[in-house]
Amino acid sequence: MKIVILQGAFLPVPPLMGGAVEKMWFILGQKFSARGHQVTHISRRFKHLPTKDLIDNVQHIRVAGYETPSSLILLKLLDAIYTIRAMQAVPKDADIVVTNTFWAPIFLPLVTRAKVYVDVARMPKGQMCFYQKAHLRANSNPVATAIRAELPSALHHQVSMVPNPLPYQATIIEQLNYSDFSNKKHVILFCGRVHPEKGIELLTETIQALPDDWILKIVGPYKIAEGGGGEEYLRLLKRIFNSPKVQFIEPIYDVNKLNLLYKEASIFVYPSIAEKGETFGLAPLEAMAWSAVPVVSDLNCFKDFIFHGKNGLIFDHSSEGAGGQLKECVLDLIHNHQKLVQLANEASKVNISHSPDNIADLFIADFKRLLA
Repeated sequence: MKIVILQGAFLPVPPLMGGAVEKMWFILGQKFSARGHQVTHISRRFKHLPTKDLIDNVQHIRVAGYETPSSLILLKLLDAIYTIRAMQAVPKDADIVVTNTFWAPIFLPLVTRAKVYVDVARMPKGQMCFYQKAHLRANSNPVATAIRAELPSALHHQVSMVPNPLPYQATIIEQLNYSDFSNKKHVILFCGRVHPEKGIELLTETIQALPDDWILKIVGPYKIAEGGGGEEYLRLLKRIFNSPKVQFIEPIYDVNKLNLLYKEASIFVYPSIAEKGETFGLAPLEAMAWSAVPVVSDLNCFKDFIFHGKNGLIFDHSSEGAGGQLKECVLDLIHNHQKLVQLANEASKVNISHSPDNIADLFIADFKRLLA
């Protein structure tokens, strides 16, 4: 197959500025190529990256893009301009065009015979009715349900669910001894966008109750242009968590450096309150791969791969005592080492279920069904 991956206007590929979607398709493109398919990856032009280059037999083409604006209207306008530019780089003989831009599923069917495969990585907000000429891939069962709710029943067959993969090669993971907790530290980790919808403030009670030898590390982008809540929000968090038990760390975009944080963490917290914002939960999945036990909010998207009491813990983020529940979950793991290790070993099994190789095979099968 001749597969084209057309990504958005605001983040570069390779994922030098992060971005879960960019990470995912960068490695999947390489996996598709390794399976004998011809892959072209179109993305935003960025600094020193060449306009065209070849990475692991994937042809990369970069077109002029933009910094992420704070205005949603301006963002959609810039995305439209970028999409028109990027479409001109799509090979005429492409079989499949995978895209996550807002406008490409509308514009592409007008100019190409290739099947348009939309990567829906967020909860839809009414736009699915404009994508009736495309196939719609959801990254979780809740997203698939939400997509179908916006389409007539006759088009429900155009929706499929393929989970996100871990964003690194399986050979790295194979070198890790998951059952060995001797290298783990008394570290609780949050890694993600530092934004109010992530529920970070719910950790206040947890911090107050932490044993003296445990710390919380908060890692992720806080600038608005990078999807964070802004510098004022970061200052607010630092006032709330005015404790030597809390460390704020600048965002880390290098996968290997990020994995070092996951590897040392015993517990991973992700107390998101974004009922309609979270669609998959890649950060908890990454943490689980390194045997950090996830403690997450009661959002449906996490329930595709986190099972309470088996490979992680789930608390009710919508209850009045949400902060207290989160605290009890964390303390339960801290004070019950056997349970911590048991859940960690179960969590690490995502290295099989969500390996890039396994997920790449699921996508190829989906592409073949669509072409058939």
